[in-house]
Amino acid sequence: MFKLDSVVSGQWLAGQLTHSNLVIVDCRFRLGNPDWGYEQYLTRHIQGAYYLNLDSDLSSPVTQHGGRHPLPDLSLFAEKLAGMGITLGETLVVAYDDLRLAFAARFWWLLRYLGHEQVAVLDGGWTAWENQGYPTSNVIPEAKLGQFVPQPCHDWIVDMEGVKHRKIQPQTRLIDSRDGDRYRGEIEPIDPIAGHIPGAINSPWKQVTDEQGYILPVTAQQGLWETCSTAEEIIVYCGSGVTACVNLLSMELAGIHGAKLYPGGWSDWCSYLV
Repeated sequence: MFKLDSVVSGQWLAGQLTHSNLVIVDCRFRLGNPDWGYEQYLTRHIQGAYYLNLDSDLSSPVTQHGGRHPLPDLSLFAEKLAGMGITLGETLVVAYDDLRLAFAARFWWLLRYLGHEQVAVLDGGWTAWENQGYPTSNVIPEAKLGQFVPQPCHDWIVDMEGVKHRKIQPQTRLIDSRDGDRYRGEIEPIDPIAGHIPGAINSPWKQVTDEQGYILPVTAQQGLWETCSTAEEIIVYCGSGVTACVNLLSMELAGIHGAKLYPGGWSDWCSYLV
């Protein structure tokens, strides 16, 4: 079977648009305007693409704890995937957004977490696709019939208690993926408390791409994680388990496998402090 790389180019995707075993997913989103991405999708999207919303599709409802974007209900999410024609382990899936992979990487990680490795993100995202003149449309594709029975890798995630007990272990490296000013507690635009989890080091997710949203070379990805080379366990978090997935993608490209996600992130951690 053809093995899909974790990152694909616009040129490659443009040549595959008529492939019967390909599903494209538009993940554009804005935290301050949850409807914005779908409105953009209705206006224009990559030809044949479906749309998934970070809040309502890639996450479950917010509760007192668990963070601002808890992982989605697996059965409901699986139904949505099947309705787009995705069959576990078989369908080639490509996700894109227009914010340096912030949301496409969340989808990429979710599918792999559920046992589907045939998933990639689009290098350069929507902006590059549009600028290069590749096919776009405002037509919403019809529902399809796939078969998706989740096979979650439960050891890929860590909850608050797990982080609390394991972050003090010398063989564990805890990575905060947020911008440096949020990590240092100089600003906090979203959560009620500023700062970071004690013991965490900072590696901002935006270092993975350039300002145009293109993935930096593999050597650059490897350079980001030199300090993790001796770690036996790596746990990655951000504000709410979204942009941390960009760093997890980077680690995969750098040849570092098995890093774990703390999905609740800082928003979950600080919910126990207020």
